[in-house]
Amino acid sequence: MADTAVTVNGNSRPLAGTPAHATALDWLRDSGLSGSKEGCAEGECGACAMLLATPTPDGGTAWTPVNACLVPVYALDGQEIVTAEGLGSPDDLHPVQEKLAEAGGSQCGYCTPGFACSMAGEYYRADRTAADADAHDESVACPVHDPEHGPNGFDLHALSGNLCRCTGYRPIRDAAYTLGSPEADDPLRQRLDRPAPSTVATDATVDGARFVRPATLADALRILHDEEAALLVAGSTDWGVEVNIRGRRAPLVVAIEQLPELRTLTIGEDVVEIGAALPLSEVERRLDGRIPLLAQLLPQFASRLIRNRATFGGNLGTGSPIGDTPPALLALRARVVLASVDGEREVDLAEYFTGYRQTVKRPDELIKAVRIPLSLATTTAFHKIAKRRFDDISSVAVAFALDISGGVVTGATIGLGGVAATPLRARATEEALVGKPWDVATVKAASEVLRGEGTPMSDHRASSAYRSHMLGTALLKLYSQTTLASKEVSA
Repeated sequence: MADTAVTVNGNSRPLAGTPAHATALDWLRDSGLSGSKEGCAEGECGACAMLLATPTPDGGTAWTPVNACLVPVYALDGQEIVTAEGLGSPDDLHPVQEKLAEAGGSQCGYCTPGFACSMAGEYYRADRTAADADAHDESVACPVHDPEHGPNGFDLHALSGNLCRCTGYRPIRDAAYTLGSPEADDPLRQRLDRPAPSTVATDATVDGARFVRPATLADALRILHDEEAALLVAGSTDWGVEVNIRGRRAPLVVAIEQLPELRTLTIGEDVVEIGAALPLSEVERRLDGRIPLLAQLLPQFASRLIRNRATFGGNLGTGSPIGDTPPALLALRARVVLASVDGEREVDLAEYFTGYRQTVKRPDELIKAVRIPLSLATTTAFHKIAKRRFDDISSVAVAFALDISGGVVTGATIGLGGVAATPLRARATEEALVGKPWDVATVKAASEVLRGEGTPMSDHRASSAYRSHMLGTALLKLYSQTTLASKEVSA
């Protein structure tokens, strides 16, 4: 086994002897860095947040917050991270730590290291415009600005994956809104001007379990062809939960999130192609609103901490009926590119799912990309029904893509999640809309059809009756939104 190591707070730490299934959080704590905490082991609380050095388009580095509890530690081989201990010390606090202390943003302190790391990621965001914090004390106490963006440009969504039971969040927000800009001699700021670590191939076997990072896509496809037991992971936001909560282990894990062929995003004349392993936060940044339906979906997909690792390929690869991206991709009439040693094939997403967590993807194939045609509908919306707006799995998800011309519905594609064993198209509702006037009578009639789509079940998130009711109200909500928007435009 080749030497494996991670740069942690500026120092190289070897991975030799670490179990192949170990998470970054467990490894850090076993190494004496106990600042990162385990609150949920599911990526929902952010107490384990750390900063990962990731590449930027200009060849520099960004400090990207991620959940240490979900990242396989061997996925960090050759990479660089910063934990709460690396931000500052009791004798020399980091500006984020200092502001949290001044604002009373910590009580029991359990969540504080994670908040500090997420806050530091936003503190170092290259396009954040910071102002003199002293000039904004009044607006912090009673903000009249955008309630989700501070006077210093701080985006509160950066903290959406961090939970705190003690402070009520107000002092944490106050601390965030009083942060200035990093000083020129700040070592973590200076680090951003240098390239991020390059990806290294990894092959580690410990106690019979193996973790592999192939050097090329061809190598990954060859492993899939030769090894029936190979398990693919990208962001590991789903597999990490299986490891932590259900004690799942795999004899061979193959990490593909760094393969350049899977991290592309190209916008052509007729189609947008998104690499299957490109993190959703990067998809959101690069598209910059080009596909409005995705622009509505992505901010509601879990939290920034999760989106910094989660991928389209992972969300589709699990075959889960409650993933948030499949309904939107179905509404967009997306197609999936599957690759193997024999070549590539393209599958309509509406034909991809075959049963509960079952798909047409063969064991020797991986998802290479998602292709979205650019004949985009004129009216789109994504409705997520969940117990929490962020950082929660949908009870029901509905994605609409309608073409309305001259007051008539000329085209309709509707994707549903959480109401059947697979994500699905609401084809009966689509037929009930097309060719009909976009008015209350049509919407009410189609809503009754939509209410009966799928085979919703009862579980700990929602009852089958509730899910059906939410389906029945979704189209009415969309009609209300479009009617209100048209009135505002005419006014």
